[in-house]
Amino acid sequence: MTNTETNEKPAAVAEQSAPKKPAKRGAKAAPKKKGGKKSAKPAAPRAESKGAKILALIRRPKGATLPELLKATGWQAHSVRGFLSTAAKKHRIKIDSSKSESGDRVYRAAK
Repeated sequence: MTNTETNEKPAAVAEQSAPKKPAKRGAKAAPKKKGGKKSAKPAAPRAESKGAKILALIRRPKGATLPELLKATGWQAHSVRGFLSTAAKKHRIKIDSSKSESGDRVYRAAK
């Protein structure tokens, strides 16, 4: 049987759209970019922070040995060395490292 034989109109079919994709789990929005310029002056650590203690010790004329820095901060050796490596870049300080006569490594802030 055809539509012409039954005198019925064909059934109206709604147009289908593409299925929506579910959001991915853990998807994060793009980070917003902060406007403005970086300050010309590097940020100084808080006066009571362990980083400030390290910087004060290495700025002494005789500098500071690794055991002195460990005692002042309570950090492990790799943490102190890591701080010193980033302090040069972050605080714009040139840090000289040399061995003393006793064999200890001495860190000094170069002028």
